[in-house]
Amino acid sequence: MELTVGERRWSIFGGVTALAVIAGFCAAALAALLLFDGAAAGSIFDAYTLKVLRFTLWQALLSTLFSVLLGAPVALALARRPVFPGRVWVLRLLAVPMGLPVLIGALGLLGIWGRQGIANDFLAGLGLSQPVSVYGLFGILLAHVFFNMPLAARLLLIGLERIPSEYWRVSASLGMSSFSVFRFVERPVILGLLPGVAGLIFMLCATSFTLVLVLGGGPSATTLEVAIFQALRFDFDPPRAVALCLMQLLMAGALLAVMARFPAPADHGVTHGGTVRRFDGWHVSSRLYDGGVIVLAVLFTALPLMAVAVAGLAAHPWTLVAGAAFRRAAITSFSIAVFAATLALMLAVAMIRARQVVGLWPVFSSALGGAGSLVLVVSPLILGTGWFLILRPFGDVARFAPFLVVVINALMALPFVLRVLEPAFAVHAARSGRLAASLGIMGFNRLRLVDLPVLWRPLATGFSFAMALSLGDLGAVALFGSDDLVTLPYLIYSRMGSYRTTEADGFALILGLVCLALTVIGTLNAREVSHEK
Repeated sequence: MELTVGERRWSIFGGVTALAVIAGFCAAALAALLLFDGAAAGSIFDAYTLKVLRFTLWQALLSTLFSVLLGAPVALALARRPVFPGRVWVLRLLAVPMGLPVLIGALGLLGIWGRQGIANDFLAGLGLSQPVSVYGLFGILLAHVFFNMPLAARLLLIGLERIPSEYWRVSASLGMSSFSVFRFVERPVILGLLPGVAGLIFMLCATSFTLVLVLGGGPSATTLEVAIFQALRFDFDPPRAVALCLMQLLMAGALLAVMARFPAPADHGVTHGGTVRRFDGWHVSSRLYDGGVIVLAVLFTALPLMAVAVAGLAAHPWTLVAGAAFRRAAITSFSIAVFAATLALMLAVAMIRARQVVGLWPVFSSALGGAGSLVLVVSPLILGTGWFLILRPFGDVARFAPFLVVVINALMALPFVLRVLEPAFAVHAARSGRLAASLGIMGFNRLRLVDLPVLWRPLATGFSFAMALSLGDLGAVALFGSDDLVTLPYLIYSRMGSYRTTEADGFALILGLVCLALTVIGTLNAREVSHEK
């Protein structure tokens, strides 16, 4: 990257500052956990912690298995049907759970599978007196599949649509049956993608918090994340919380070490499948099978969303908006989201510019890259627990809660912001770096005339994604939430806990629409950037 000496120094200084902020914040939390109590380390492997660990891994394994087994047929059906009316909307629907706050998805599942849900009403109409319980392992698995089956389908579909068109012409000329096409063409692609896709989903399920908190069945269905929250929030047992945090770190580190051996899956956006013509699967039976699979996937994904919409509208959200509780929570949520998104953007830009400058310093460049993904190992609850221990001697920890929530939410959004910004910054630097330097455009003039006109769209995309993630997050605020710190997710959760489900549904609809709007804005900006490239 062509920069003046002063610009290079400022870029390196920004990267060092960003690295110091991220590493210092996380290291302080980890040090507080490790130095809290020597006896806590001995209780890492006690009966309770091992029991929670076994359930965490077991539910993650089952969730991953069901998500992949159900997502693969959907991907195969969509790949065989590259053109049909509404295909693009099916793909967009499958992307909705990834941009939806987890708490809202849980409410939608309760509307379908809860005690008063549609599924139990249907079973009662058939004369079954014992309703399906959505709480416990069944509810956790159902929720994880709802969020991760579409993710698996999209990632596998991207791989299937990259199969060269020559493969389909050759298979058609050889008269291969649908089973032979699957065996010799599609199956190798799926098997190659499967480790990365399954590893990603397993990691998401193993570190899940909100879904298990809402749908867990008490002590018998508790993961490490929820157990940490319960130990601090309800039992006020810091030694147990520390032991659980250390076990969570060991588990996350081991999982990431295993995942590093496999290629990471990549989702490059909505695929349309219009560039490849396939010649298989045109028999009536194949069409009926693919159509049935796609319809079932649409129903499984859409019904909970429709349940949230119907229940939310029935709660008269326009009246809830006028309430003092909503206004206060909305102001708090948007304030935290704006500060968290701004901090995430500042850290990401500083790290990207520093990596462009210090490309020949592999150690520093690797440290910057690793810091951006540090939150994958050190979860928000672990960071919150560590800082709770640090700040407890200074009095009421609630005084520091807004600052902690902002920083934790910014670190959670940082990997996503980096993923959006880094390619755009690299392309822009390659196109305009030498020209700007040869013309002597530098400093603020370069930012105003060269950088911002091109980079404002990816910056807006990263900002909108970070805001959506912060607005929908319950993890950090669940630990520090109080009467003085109420966000929209915390307000919904508290209304659910006090059995005021009607208000919870109304608030959930409002929050869901706001987060989806931010996600759509970010997606539109991303598409504009891709078209420009």
